[in-house]
Amino acid sequence: MIKKLLCALALMITCTAAGAAGGGYTLDKAPDRATNLASLQNGAKLFVNYCLNCHGATSMRYNKLKDIGLTDDQIKESLLFTGDKVGDLMKGSVSVKDGKAWFGVPPPDLSVIARAKAQSASVTGADYIYTYLRTFYRDTTKLTGWNNLAFPNAGMPHVMWERQGPRTMTSVVVHEHEAPGAKAGHAAWERVTTSYDPMGFMTVKTEPLENYHGHATTDYQFKAVDAARSAAYDSDAADVTAFMTWMSEPMAQTRKQIGVWVMLFLGLFFLVAWRLNASYWKLVR
Repeated sequence: MIKKLLCALALMITCTAAGAAGGGYTLDKAPDRATNLASLQNGAKLFVNYCLNCHGATSMRYNKLKDIGLTDDQIKESLLFTGDKVGDLMKGSVSVKDGKAWFGVPPPDLSVIARAKAQSASVTGADYIYTYLRTFYRDTTKLTGWNNLAFPNAGMPHVMWERQGPRTMTSVVVHEHEAPGAKAGHAAWERVTTSYDPMGFMTVKTEPLENYHGHATTDYQFKAVDAARSAAYDSDAADVTAFMTWMSEPMAQTRKQIGVWVMLFLGLFFLVAWRLNASYWKLVR
């Protein structure tokens, strides 16, 4: 029984480590824009225009966006689809049936995706979303024409590709392999460079590494055709990430503020109790 529990624990730890970004890709740290209202408002606009077409956020109502500084009129003019009301839930435009037919699985609800993807205090759901939005690349071998480093073989295309602009992606993998004709147990090393051009066509170059004494490595590099456009998209990705993180727990900032006041109260109460205790025992003695 103990052996089974240890095996299960080991499997859990292995899966957690391997799934750091869905495919072993190291997550980027998301910028902290939790208190930036302009950023949250822009993120809400981008989320509604690009994400809410397929996904839903049914734990959130449009009128809750007033908490990030928007008015009812602004919500009506900029964020509502035809027929929707300010008090309605943020539902996606694609039905579960159509989503499954088009993408293989129904697009998930994104209401609490930032909390669902959190892995630890240092690796947050915001890091995952930010990395995911920034690691799409063209890949003609996929049905959607896109692939993603944070979530390999994702069924979702890059819906904001026009904002980011074209770019290339190159992966360089150094690994051990069994060379043809080599003796059993004698592995050789090679470097495999895979490049995807802006249209998604792939080229692969394999080079043997003689006398290599290092370790296995995997490196990825993106190169934007328009650097300024790509940088602007990175800012948009940070805004969408901030909004989705806020949406996962709208009371997070209030909770933190209350926590600070509670700690200050407890500290003050401790000082008062300490002095009362000293005065009481002074009289008893």
